This record gives sequence, C-alpha cells and structure tokens, in this order.
Amino acid sequence: MARKRKGRDIHGWLIVDKPAGISSNAVVNKVRWAMDAKKAGHAGTLDPEATGVLAVALGEATKTVPYVTDTLKAYTFTVRLGQSTNTDDSEGEVIAESDLRPTDDDIIAALAQFTGQIMQVPPKFSAVKIDGERAYKLARDDEEFEIAARPLWVEELKMLDRPDADHVTLEMICGKGGYVRSIARDLGEALGCLGYVRELRRIWSGPFEVEDGVTMELVESLAKTGELDQHLLPLEDGLFELPELRCTAEGATRLQHGNPGMVLNSDAEYGDEAWASYDGKAVAVGIFRSGELHPTRVFNQ
Repeated sequence: MARKRKGRDIHGWLIVDKPAGISSNAVVNKVRWAMDAKKAGHAGTLDPEATGVLAVALGEATKTVPYVTDTLKAYTFTVRLGQSTNTDDSEGEVIAESDLRPTDDDIIAALAQFTGQIMQVPPKFSAVKIDGERAYKLARDDEEFEIAARPLWVEELKMLDRPDADHVTLEMICGKGGYVRSIARDLGEALGCLGYVRELRRIWSGPFEVEDGVTMELVESLAKTGELDQHLLPLEDGLFELPELRCTAEGATRLQHGNPGMVLNSDAEYGDEAWASYDGKAVAVGIFRSGELHPTRVFNQ
C-alpha cells in the first residue's frame, strides 16, 4: 500500500523571484515546506546562478505545468565578450580568450541569425541525456561526447545595452527548451570574439511576470503561517492559452469521473484542446467534440 502523502491540499501557483545561488528544485522544496503542501513542482528550470520567474505549481496546478512550459518565455542577459568558459557561463573555467571586440552594429547584425526557427546545441554542462547519462556528469568526468542540435523558436533577440566593450546586454523571447548559455556561446563564435553568459534573469514565463514574484526572504518569513496563501495565483492561470468551456453541474460531475461531459457554446472548434469550468473552477482539460469535452486531465480542487 502506498504511503499517504503528508501536507495540505492546496492548489494554485506561487511565483517566486528566484535569487542567484540556489537551484530550482531547492526553491520548490522550500515553498512546499513553507506552505505545508502535499505536492509541488515547477514550470521550467533556471540555472542556479540565474534569477527571476520560477513558477511553482502546488497541488492540482501541477497538472497544468506542461501548458506553461510549452509557452514563450523572456530573458534578459549579459554576455561577456572576449572569453569562453567550459560551462558557457561565469561558473566555469575560462578556456579561451580573444582581443577582438565587435562594434554595436556588428552585434545587432549578428543577432538576426539567432531569430526564428534555429538549431541549437545545448551546453555540455546541461541536464541533456547522452545514452542515459546526464551531460553534465560526463563533462565533469572529462569524457568526450557530442550533443545533437535541436530546434528552438526564437521570437525576438535584441540588444538592450552596451555597458562597455567587454559586455552586451540582450533580451530574448523564445519557446520551450532554449539555452541562453548556448545563444551567448554561439553569438561569440559568430562575432569571432567568443562569449559566455555573465548574468541571466527570466522576466516572464507564459502568463507569469517577475512583478508577480515573491522573494525567498518572504517565503521564509511567512513559512508555516498560512499567509503565503494570499500570494497564490489560481490554478486556471496555467490554462491561459486554451479556450474555456463552461459546463453544468451534471457535466462537471461526469467530467470529474473521467467521462465526456456536456459543455456550453464557446469559441472552441471540433477537435480543439480546451478546459471546462464550473463556478469559475477548472474541472478538466480535454478534447472538444460535438458539444462535449472528452477529458484527458481531471482536477479535484
């Protein structure tokens, strides 16, 4: 018999403005402890030294995580020009240097090749699996290996600032699976001067913005008091890109038992993925067909 999980049945999103120096999983564990939640997860890992939006899902909101991770995200980051590191960020060892420094115009012109649908090779110090092993473990053991390029949609990449000859600050909006460290590395190579990420901050992820975020100091100061509940965003925010279908009490009951349920008219078309609500609460996600939602995920809030 499975052990019963301890904690509260609490559902929703807590947006954390993650500080540098802590892993994403450590943030999730701290939030789960602070809110005494049975279940918690997050929608998109940030590197330990990165800051910004970390969307922590609690309870039934964990079922909506895929809909947030699949959406666009925005980052601001500073690239150190003239050097490369073995990790493509400031945590690694400098492995090459260059005296060349591009002009602002050179940088702006080079950014165009990193927009739209591109192919990107993740950093060797990443969680990508190579024959069942994490790439970063192989890299730490100085093993030789290659990582296959993978597609990435980059909606926008622009220069925000040029503080000095050695640094440039950029903003990128991209889809799922993007590595900012790879953008910095590849941009440096394209410019002939090398480069790595000096600072990285996620400013929004899907519907969640950094202004929505609470600090880790607040999480710790309000831990176990119940006051963090006031900062929760509703589970339904994670379904922002899907059409909403309202249903009757009878339809909600059928959906919560895993059966197709009748829904009211909406903008959804036959075969669309959508979510059904009753009294403002999400009941299920599923496929809309002929006035009914056929559930694939059911929520018990």
